[in-house]
Amino acid sequence: MMAVHVGGHSIGLDRDEAGTDLNFVSHAHTDHLSGIRRGKGAFASEITRELVAARGRRFENAAVPCGAVLLSAGHMLGSRQLYIDSDANGRSVVYTGDYQMQRSYAAEEIEVRRADVLIIDSTYPYQSVTFDDRSEVISAIQCYSAQKAERGIVLFGAYSMGKAQELIRILNEAGIAPVVDEAIARINRVYESHNVRLDYEVADRLAQGGGGGNFVGIVNASRLKETKLEVEREARRRVFTAVATGFAKLFTFDTDVQFALSDHADFKQAVEYISICEPKEIYTVGSQAGRFARSLQSAGYTASQLSKGAMTEQIVSSTASLG
Repeated sequence: MMAVHVGGHSIGLDRDEAGTDLNFVSHAHTDHLSGIRRGKGAFASEITRELVAARGRRFENAAVPCGAVLLSAGHMLGSRQLYIDSDANGRSVVYTGDYQMQRSYAAEEIEVRRADVLIIDSTYPYQSVTFDDRSEVISAIQCYSAQKAERGIVLFGAYSMGKAQELIRILNEAGIAPVVDEAIARINRVYESHNVRLDYEVADRLAQGGGGGNFVGIVNASRLKETKLEVEREARRRVFTAVATGFAKLFTFDTDVQFALSDHADFKQAVEYISICEPKEIYTVGSQAGRFARSLQSAGYTASQLSKGAMTEQIVSSTASLG
């Protein structure tokens, strides 16, 4: 099972595992919240708990176990890695969850420590995928938005939590206060309560934004096409669509433009992380864990996929002394 042991606890990592008595929630994105289960304690950063609450969910709050530390992951506001330090037994373990090495406009900078055992995310396992210089991508987003807003309305599709707030900060730097719906504004208010400054306009329907003129809007990516049609119908002007995601390096989206702005690490960043962490053992997790392990192996690292069935044998045997 996908768990580690420390301080007398068996801890599930971003998921609820049978046989665990405690769960770690690395951040507030939906695909990492299966560790929230009524009746079982879960621990996370305070910001993550607030963001989860902003989405109308709660979990049984638990204290960080003795011997464990939460480290910033750089992925989104409140995102944390789980670090287990056992000096007495000479082993340490770190689980990254989603992370990125580049500094985000709307997240804390990542902290990397040395560890004997590294359990690392595999979102971008391809050696051939390298993200462009972040400052150049940001400049391209700002220039495109400013230019197209002179001719019509610009709509960005993005995750409502994390990417939307980073886009707002990027657009604010260019003097643009984007229009967002209440769902994004609700998340914004949590960010603002933690000193992330955001300038935006709230409109229940984006077609009403901009006071009848041109504007730049941000909507949940799942609603981009639907919102575009609605805005075109009501505003009666050209609507330009865009997405900002690392998957722009892998896929072609049905938008006018796509920007490879990611809140995950690419393979090059993963190698940078590993070079700082200096682990003796590397285990990959996530939807691309097998491919990522093979990519690391071809790059000269000893790495293996952390399969669900083999988790106990692989990690618990390495960390049993921690409990």
